[in-house]
Parts: sequence; C-alpha cells; structure tokens
Amino acid sequence: MNGLARLLLIFLLVAGAAVTRDRGGHAQFIGGTVEDLSVGVNGALFTTHRSMFHFATKRTTFAIPYDRINLIEYGQKVDRRYVAAVLISPLFLLSKSRRHFLTLGFRDEEGAQQALVFQVSKSDVRVVLASLEARTGLKVTFQDEEARKAGKG
Repeated sequence: MNGLARLLLIFLLVAGAAVTRDRGGHAQFIGGTVEDLSVGVNGALFTTHRSMFHFATKRTTFAIPYDRINLIEYGQKVDRRYVAAVLISPLFLLSKSRRHFLTLGFRDEEGAQQALVFQVSKSDVRVVLASLEARTGLKVTFQDEEARKAGKG
C-alpha cells in the first residue's frame, strides 16, 4: 500500500468515527423513583429529539416528553480526599473531586410525580443544561453559587 492510499484510508477511518460519534451527554443513573432503570447504570443523555428527553444504556432507553418535565435541578458535590491525604501527602487536602448532578422531575402517564438523578460528565453538563432549558422552557434551579458557576460558565 503506497503512502497516498494509506493516508486516504486513515482519513476515511477518522471521518467515519467522527460521523458515528455518540452525540449524547455521558451520564450515570444515580437513583430516583423509576423502576425501569438500575442504579449505577451508565448511558447517554440525549436532548436532540424535538419532543422527548432520552437516557440510553446498552440494554434500554428511557424517554420523557419534554412537556411532562417540571423540574431541572443542577448541583455539585465536593468530596475532600482525607484518607489519601493522610496516607500519601498533605497536599491532597487541597484536592477536590467535583461531581455534577442533574435532577429531573416529571409527571408520568398516570400524573404521579417522578424524579431521576444523574451524574453527568463535566464536559457534557453545560450542553445538557442549555438543551433542557431550550426544550422544556424551564429554567435550571441551581443548588448553590458554585453550581451556578459550573453550569453557566
């Protein structure tokens, strides 16, 4: 295989990967009132559909019509790594681990209030929040000022 053919093959592989790339926000289901999802399952949040929010895992997809969503809440949890600090270095006391949590409240088909809590990846949280605000017409409720800064930039 000559150099030009090899370069073309590499270009096609990279372009194909970019086209088929997952466009959802990476998340983990933390809990809630829905029985169809297992706690701790990883998946993707999709906000690109015009009328439905989707959480897709390898085994299932859960969808909520945007007009049934009545709460969008975002917050962070900061865990200080005290055990690592004591065992390894005092500098770890300054280290923080931020996790990004999205809570969605909605009414199910019977009209009962339901809730879902997701841990969203840091790189996806702003896009997911902005998309949910645009699709639902609701404003995100921030748990505190730190969450507001992280969620809005």
